[in-house]
Amino acid sequence: MFSLPKTERLCSKKLIEELFAKGRRSWTFPFGICWMPCDDTTEDCPPARVLFSVSKRRFRRAVDRNRVKRLMRECYRLHKPQLNEMLQRKDRHILLSFSYTHNEILDYATLYRKMGRIIERLDNEIKTSDNV
Repeated sequence: MFSLPKTERLCSKKLIEELFAKGRRSWTFPFGICWMPCDDTTEDCPPARVLFSVSKRRFRRAVDRNRVKRLMRECYRLHKPQLNEMLQRKDRHILLSFSYTHNEILDYATLYRKMGRIIERLDNEIKTSDNV
């Protein structure tokens, strides 16, 4: 339930390129998010496949980039049941990318709160895209 297995991570270069080319974007400090509906609806496909990225331009040291990605994964992992429930209720599958856009490493509590907000915002965007 709260795990983040390899099957839920977005690793395919083809899918990543398609996500950034055709996906919808929004920003909520300190995250940029890019998402798009996924056509792969096989039985073992998770509701959301996710990618985390941190700019090398903002964080030169790999140690800092890895720390931010680790914090982002942890925050997402704890908010994932809320997102999965909403996607399963609508029988939807999405590809999702989180980009860290701030210049400093924020504390865990702030990132956790902001991740909750961006998941709620994503929920609203998916609802409005269904109505279009």
